[in-house]
Amino acid sequence: MLKKLAKCVREYKRDTILTLLLMVGEAIIETLIPFITAEFLINRIQTEGASLDMGYIVTVGVILAVMAICSLTCGGLAGFTAARASAGFSKNLRHDIFEKIQAFSFGNIDKFSSSSLVTRLTTDVMHVQMAFMMIIRTAVRSPLMLIFSVAMSAYMGGWLAATFVVVIPILGGGLFLVSKKAMPAFRRVFKKYDRLNESIEENVRGMRVVKGFSREEYEKKKFGAAADSICEDFTRAERIVAVNTPLMNFCMYFNMAVVLLVGSYMAINGIGGVKIGQISALLTYGMSILMSLMMLSMIYVMLTISATAAKRICEVLDEVPSMQEAEHPVAEVADGSITFENVNFKYSAEAQKYALSDIDLHIESGMTVGVIGGTGSGKSSLVQLIPRLYDATEGKVCVGGIDVRAYGLETLRNSVAVVLQKNLLFAGSIKENLRWGNPDATDEELVEACRLAQADDFVRAFPDGYDTMIEQGGTNVSGGQKQRLCIARALLKKPKILILDDSTSAVDTKTDAFIRNGFKSYIPETTKIIIAQRISSVQEADLILVMENGKIAAQGRHEELLQSSPIYREVYEQQTSGGDEHEAE
Repeated sequence: MLKKLAKCVREYKRDTILTLLLMVGEAIIETLIPFITAEFLINRIQTEGASLDMGYIVTVGVILAVMAICSLTCGGLAGFTAARASAGFSKNLRHDIFEKIQAFSFGNIDKFSSSSLVTRLTTDVMHVQMAFMMIIRTAVRSPLMLIFSVAMSAYMGGWLAATFVVVIPILGGGLFLVSKKAMPAFRRVFKKYDRLNESIEENVRGMRVVKGFSREEYEKKKFGAAADSICEDFTRAERIVAVNTPLMNFCMYFNMAVVLLVGSYMAINGIGGVKIGQISALLTYGMSILMSLMMLSMIYVMLTISATAAKRICEVLDEVPSMQEAEHPVAEVADGSITFENVNFKYSAEAQKYALSDIDLHIESGMTVGVIGGTGSGKSSLVQLIPRLYDATEGKVCVGGIDVRAYGLETLRNSVAVVLQKNLLFAGSIKENLRWGNPDATDEELVEACRLAQADDFVRAFPDGYDTMIEQGGTNVSGGQKQRLCIARALLKKPKILILDDSTSAVDTKTDAFIRNGFKSYIPETTKIIIAQRISSVQEADLILVMENGKIAAQGRHEELLQSSPIYREVYEQQTSGGDEHEAE
């Protein structure tokens, strides 16, 4: 895990190493200052008194001032380099996580959930960044200060330094127990962050549904419960960690009292050659020792918290995309023909039921294929195997006469345009959204695609036309307008296969017919697969598939299915006997 995270340091190695060296320099200087003050200033004044040369005092004072400035400089520069190294480390870590997520298949994303991935990219990375900064600064300085201070205390104080033998185990053991008790609460928080983000994501995405059903109070309570649970765990953990301060104060003042009382008695009575400078140095070193232990306990808490975050991050980095490219991928799709050979499919290995069963199908290039069926019949599952959004569990899917697993993913998906049920527009102008289909498309090509998708008229009606800014999620356009822009975006790819997954459900039947007529003139050689609930949307198709329970229950042309398929005939009669269909916006 550490080796994997260390790779994210990359171009910030210099800042990291420089921080470590500066911390070592600061620790050495800070340890020497009390020694020089005691040995060369306080003790000399005590022994020589008024006869001590003033020039000597000034010289020692200048040396101490220079050392203090050097220590300050080391600390300041270390703060700067540590900030740059830790910020750069977290930048690289986020980049690597995001890059890995881009390689995930739908199956990998389903495993983690989007809210959990967001938490790992934000909160978890923040904790690891803070731990990294602590490691290269405090985790270097504190142990060095502890070791140097103990060594100098023993050198200068003799057996008077034995007070640390009592204080250090008490403080160290106490801090360890406190940290150990607080850890379970800190660990629980991470999973609760996932639930909190999930609540936020669902609420924001489904805001219109929430308001439509007047469920604001319910959502507030749900969010409040998640937030309260996190607050409760943090409060419990912080309450335990708060014991650090009184424990630290007790040990610090106990050490000061012992050193002052015993040391003063020995100095006054001339016992053991103890001098005032030694007492002064022991007090300073005692403070350094106890502060170092305190900082080490904080580092332990932070590293334990960040270890959980680092583990969650490495779960993403270690995840193997379930969809792998061939070693020598085919670089070109010959045509839009599609073949399903003995295909069975389920969404996960643990699933008990197949989403698709016994699929045998051949579609010639350039055909228009309609797919109808009830909810859960397997319509979307069928078409998602074509661009390898998922892989068939058994059997194979061929495009252009070649197994889709033999193509490079980019090659295959550039030849297949999919307009899914959930249409998504990104924040940016209409032009920018359309050019997702073809980054090099000219303005004339954008207009032509929108005209064929029946989007040109309403786009021109906007004050800024094609430069109109789309808000996040496309909230400033209607459902029908969003669908038509997504269809135009797909047309700009001029794909060999175009899949419309119920993507004209929000437009009226007249507009739907215009869109289908546009396909015939603009992309006549493209294979078109239209999933629809309305018979009128697929009535003129070269082939119509009737899906039921993950199987192809019937296939043929409209007239044939009216005679041979009870399911198709029933749907047709229900839709035609009820009068005119309702028109959507």
